[in-house]
Amino acid sequence: MPRNRLALAITVTLLATPLLSACGGSSAASDAKEVTVYSADGLKGENGDGWYDQIFKDFEKKTGIKVKYVEGGSGEVTQRALREKSNPQADVLVTLPPFIQQADGKGLLQKYAPEGSDQVNGAGKAADGTWTSVVNNYFGFVYNKKELKQAPTTWEELLDGKYKNKLQYSTPGVAGDGTAVLIKAIHDFGGKDAALAYLKKLQANNIGPSSSTGKLAPKVDKGELLVANGDVQMNYAQSKTMPNLGLWFPAVKGGKPTTFALPYAAGLVTKAPHSENGKKLLDFMLTQQAQQEVSEIGGGFSARQDVKATDANAIALTKLMDGIEVFEPDWSDIDQNLTSYVEDWKSATGS
Repeated sequence: MPRNRLALAITVTLLATPLLSACGGSSAASDAKEVTVYSADGLKGENGDGWYDQIFKDFEKKTGIKVKYVEGGSGEVTQRALREKSNPQADVLVTLPPFIQQADGKGLLQKYAPEGSDQVNGAGKAADGTWTSVVNNYFGFVYNKKELKQAPTTWEELLDGKYKNKLQYSTPGVAGDGTAVLIKAIHDFGGKDAALAYLKKLQANNIGPSSSTGKLAPKVDKGELLVANGDVQMNYAQSKTMPNLGLWFPAVKGGKPTTFALPYAAGLVTKAPHSENGKKLLDFMLTQQAQQEVSEIGGGFSARQDVKATDANAIALTKLMDGIEVFEPDWSDIDQNLTSYVEDWKSATGS
């Protein structure tokens, strides 16, 4: 499904939405054998073959607890949880930076360190124990391998006229991967002003804003677009059924290609109606078995340092990342200034 759909998708085979409003904190709700997950998309397969599909099935079989799954954009699911703060409906929130930090800052997450989280790198979890990465991932771009015999290498190449109306990136502040475009540009160009000056020029080729990153890859595969933004896990998984989809990492002219970690981070919602079930699911997500399947099934990277995947996908992903410089954004700064950064982007690009 698209990474940032305006309408949240709810798995129809599980209990219907109206029951959510009825379960706010009652003893019956606390005892119910169910758990509700609000998540950014990318981990659930379009054909039921994603990482979520497998681990939710295994979790239900092991515990008897039904998983109710609600999907939307990274910022969207966070905003939904915020609107419901006085009467929480979700038990577990899974989203991308900087939205997981935003959720933490607004008191949406309670402290809980899942079993196995001691094996997660310090940068992949909150210092106060409110969230933990469950799948590691990296920001990237995609291109059409049929139309472009060679992948672009620099940001500057994208200003060429051949990309006019053939380039699109998702909306910063709405989409996690769209926000990542702005973060990477600020890093690569050495500051906000230089990044915005570049993105202003790029707007001549950009089709326009998109609330969904996930729907851009199919457009690239079909040749409707030549280039779009995305992320390694989602796009690598999509490339299995999209033969023209290639992944690449932009560099500034004369510089090295860069990226940064963009993990799926999970936290237990404050006053979750099924808190104990939420804890069990978070524990299950970080089991060695589930983490071993992150690359094999989901096309991503294990969040646990002690899980060394050796499947074909893991080998291909390691090769893909070879030679790419990985930097760590100042998430504290981004969390505090995201609104102003997005407003400045809107002003610079006329979006």
